[in-house]
Amino acid sequence: MESSGMQEPDIAALSAMIAEPARAKMLIALMSGKALTATELALEGEITAQTASSHLAKLVAAKLLVVRKQGRHKYFQLSGADIARLLEALLNISAKTASPEVKTGPADPDLRLARICYDHLAGEISVALYDSLLSQGYIRESQDIAQSQLALTALGQEFFRALGLELGPLTGKKRPLCKSCLDWSERRFHLAGSLGQWILEDVLAKGWATRDPDSRVIRFNGSGLKRFKQCYLPGTARNVG
Repeated sequence: MESSGMQEPDIAALSAMIAEPARAKMLIALMSGKALTATELALEGEITAQTASSHLAKLVAAKLLVVRKQGRHKYFQLSGADIARLLEALLNISAKTASPEVKTGPADPDLRLARICYDHLAGEISVALYDSLLSQGYIRESQDIAQSQLALTALGQEFFRALGLELGPLTGKKRPLCKSCLDWSERRFHLAGSLGQWILEDVLAKGWATRDPDSRVIRFNGSGLKRFKQCYLPGTARNVG
């Protein structure tokens, strides 16, 4: 039988690329959405700079990473949100299949409370946000929640406009406006998509929280957490944190 000429997806090669321990650590470090240098990633992978350079070249060739040059320095980033979603899914599966004695998610309580998942909030605070938006009727899950699709309701549009959201620029993007993302530590959903990204940017712009420079932690200050609860977590969800 003649070959069709179409290349078959090579899942095995992709899996092997991610599965190498040092590469896995570097990829997880890049889930913060920040661009990191080879030296910084070598520290994350607990390997030498020379070994890190070899691994990074393979990840770039596999299109899992992109490299950007600025002056004399090279910075590495995940090639897209789809790679971040893949890594988050693998973290969830890893936790799901771990021994019952193993606690899921990060051990650091700050990471468990609030962290960045590529470009949106994750952790306890974000799961509480998702539950609150759902209970207030601001978002609506599809009948097949496995598809991760959400709809922003008319009530939700009114709610976010009051918070300063301009909906038009977000709805014009190819990326979904809002979708569910299974949280690594909470094992429940948090909000992703363009709306999830906007919420994180809004929180940071208002000075309610800051990003830790050396981790994925999103650190809320006392007054910022109070304002976040008042604005985003109406009702019983306010007891988070």
